[in-house]
Amino acid sequence: MGPLMEPITHLLTGACIGRSGLNRRTAYATLAAVLAAEAPDIDVVWAVRGPVESFAHHRGITHTFVAAPVIALAVTGCVWLIHRYIPQRKSMAIDAQPIHWLWIFFSALISVLSHLLLDWTNNYGLRPFFPFNAHWYSGDLVFIAEPVLWALLLAAVVLPALLGLADREIGARRMRFRGRGLAIAALTGMVLLWCWRWAEHAQAHTLVENAHVTPTPERRIALMPYPGNPWRWHALIETGTTWQTAEVDTRSGLVESDARINSLFKPAPTPASEAARRTRLGQVYLDWAQWPVVLDLGPQAIPGTSAPQLSAGRQWSAVEFTDLRFAYPYLIPRMATSTNQSLEDTLARSALSGWVYIVDGREDAGQFLNGREQK
Repeated sequence: MGPLMEPITHLLTGACIGRSGLNRRTAYATLAAVLAAEAPDIDVVWAVRGPVESFAHHRGITHTFVAAPVIALAVTGCVWLIHRYIPQRKSMAIDAQPIHWLWIFFSALISVLSHLLLDWTNNYGLRPFFPFNAHWYSGDLVFIAEPVLWALLLAAVVLPALLGLADREIGARRMRFRGRGLAIAALTGMVLLWCWRWAEHAQAHTLVENAHVTPTPERRIALMPYPGNPWRWHALIETGTTWQTAEVDTRSGLVESDARINSLFKPAPTPASEAARRTRLGQVYLDWAQWPVVLDLGPQAIPGTSAPQLSAGRQWSAVEFTDLRFAYPYLIPRMATSTNQSLEDTLARSALSGWVYIVDGREDAGQFLNGREQK
């Protein structure tokens, strides 16, 4: 549920970890690394309990330092089952790689920790110290899906296989452990990309501070990454009375923002919005959100949902929960009636939005997250 560092990056990272030298220590090292690299996302099983419960447990206990060795041990157990119950071909047994279960566990543990690190680098974040510390941490360095990482990791996995095919065509001697150098290069390139993005992030922050985007002093500034473009950033600025967004290009030094479109006055609390905050969705959402916006939309039906059917004299409101971190303008289709879409319109169409219907300013009449209702 929700944005996560999609499985392609995790699986390819696990493959590179296994092939960076651990596969020379023991058989099944790469298999264990690949399985463990994606294993923390087992928390998707919470989706069967509905969107709000899925959201509450996404990047939960399985994405913590406490659970990392437990997950690595479970993956090691899965590899043991594979080794024990899947028949091995006799031709493979003659030149079989020795099995060292401690090294298999170590491979799995490194990959689980790589999952946590990758999830930290994007702007969704995680709670690595839970349950001792429930604070969310995010590096805001790369977008959830980063094409540059795909290219680096995929090249490290695919090129050795292609070279192996070429060797067989010309009858060259088969290399047992091919691709170590490329795997190490890809992992090194990943770290260098993060360092580069870190430097660009700091420069973007300085540009926004010097641009004085808002007429009143800023309380805080955050920069959200774009995929594929290390120079472009989505800036969030909070003042005492408003939120404002801006687009930053560190290569040109340009900061673009129009207060008429890119700003939103902080709404005053209403009985409906306060009641919505106390619902399960409200509590979960506000625990996770770093730039939350809670809007009382009044008697406005949420698209794709059924508005409350009430007797005469009763009133209802729809309360919207959004997080400015995911209100990217390029992800939101422009309104057909206008070329200038306001920040409020963008929020209504942003990813990871939630809604609660409140009746008579106090009763919960339905909770919805990403268009799905919590039953």
